[in-house]
Amino acid sequence: MKVNNLYIQDTIVASASAAGIGGINIIRLSGVHTEKIIKIILGKIPPSRVATHTKFYDKEKNVLDVGIAIYYPNPDSFTGESVLELHAHGGRFIGKNIINSIVDMGARHAEPGEFSKRAYLNGKIDLIQAEAIADLISSGTERSAIAALQSLSGVFSDAVTSLEKKLIKLRLYVEAAIDFPDEEIDFLSDKSLLDLVDNCEKSLNDLFHKTTYGQILNDGLKIAIIGLPNAGKSSLINLISGQETAIVTDIAGTTRDILKAQVDIDGLSLEFYDTAGLRDDPDSIEAEGIRRTNNIIEESDVILWVHDLSLQPTIEQNLEVNVPLIKVFNKIDLIQNLKKNIQDIYISANTGEGLEDLYDAIKQSVKYESAGDGAFSARMRHKDAIKNAINHFSLGKEALIHERAGEIFAEEIKLCQAALHEMTGVIDSDDLLGRIFSEFCIGK
Repeated sequence: MKVNNLYIQDTIVASASAAGIGGINIIRLSGVHTEKIIKIILGKIPPSRVATHTKFYDKEKNVLDVGIAIYYPNPDSFTGESVLELHAHGGRFIGKNIINSIVDMGARHAEPGEFSKRAYLNGKIDLIQAEAIADLISSGTERSAIAALQSLSGVFSDAVTSLEKKLIKLRLYVEAAIDFPDEEIDFLSDKSLLDLVDNCEKSLNDLFHKTTYGQILNDGLKIAIIGLPNAGKSSLINLISGQETAIVTDIAGTTRDILKAQVDIDGLSLEFYDTAGLRDDPDSIEAEGIRRTNNIIEESDVILWVHDLSLQPTIEQNLEVNVPLIKVFNKIDLIQNLKKNIQDIYISANTGEGLEDLYDAIKQSVKYESAGDGAFSARMRHKDAIKNAINHFSLGKEALIHERAGEIFAEEIKLCQAALHEMTGVIDSDDLLGRIFSEFCIGK
């Protein structure tokens, strides 16, 4: 993999430990001047890949700290460059003093995610694995952390690479037939070719399904709770959170701001948002709450429309959305001989009855299943890339089957392959690459 010259010329340093006071602060240094700086800060270059107890010095030979130093010569390091890790004592002053001294020796402060970015640019990890590092750090559930580890270990990348190889085989077969027209090969009479086409199509769809699942697992779901005033939305958010998150009264329009509760259900992070009641004549403050409600609706993955069963008849409002909408009928504890519609959910925010049914309905609405051992984390970028790949494959198959146009088929398969390859490493836009790594924390 080609390395940008910028990363050959400089050396970076940052703390790889979380901000705040702790027992140990790990400071990481990487770049072409690492050995030169090691000779200053340690006095000599220690044995490679050995934890060495030593003093840390500044340029004037003043002792900065005493700790552990580990030296990783290039290319056998995380970044592919020479790396030094200093395990110093925790505390704001010591770490800051060491880093500033290293900068004074010729390094510069690292940008967010720059160590991982160098690992990617130097071919130590692919882009999916680099993103998995950030996903692992930010994972909010045990299941999402396990999935991120799967992506980091290469499970997702291997699935993409395996599919790319199938597409290359398919494209080369067709291109060979095009290059030798005298052989008069009939594409559609070759069962092995059609079997390979079907196999590739199935693999693409399977990968899309797994990636969609991985993206939900990684990002969680944002769920808006909407409805008329006094339908029980605030009572529901209190039930979900297990505490009095929202004020509950008989007065309509109590909720003016957006309230949030987060729960982990079967490894999936669910973020519920209690919103202002929807009505036609709110006061000015309540109107602002309704405006915020509409914003939450636009950003949500699932919408719960809460109805009050004690009101007869239930008032309906028109709402057009492009995400799953679940009707939730509240206050079943007040209704006798209740007749239920199988497609709706019935709960009591007062007693908690029906809450598990609601959680199941949310999972079913996005086709979430209990993750298997092979589940991996993914991002919307990956889903979009596979959608693009599937689109090109479908166009190519159409040209092959109905038009017998092998040239068009081969070109669409090439574009399909390129779309997949973008996921693991080929990024044309430096701006996109910058956005990906800017999400990382300093020192990673």
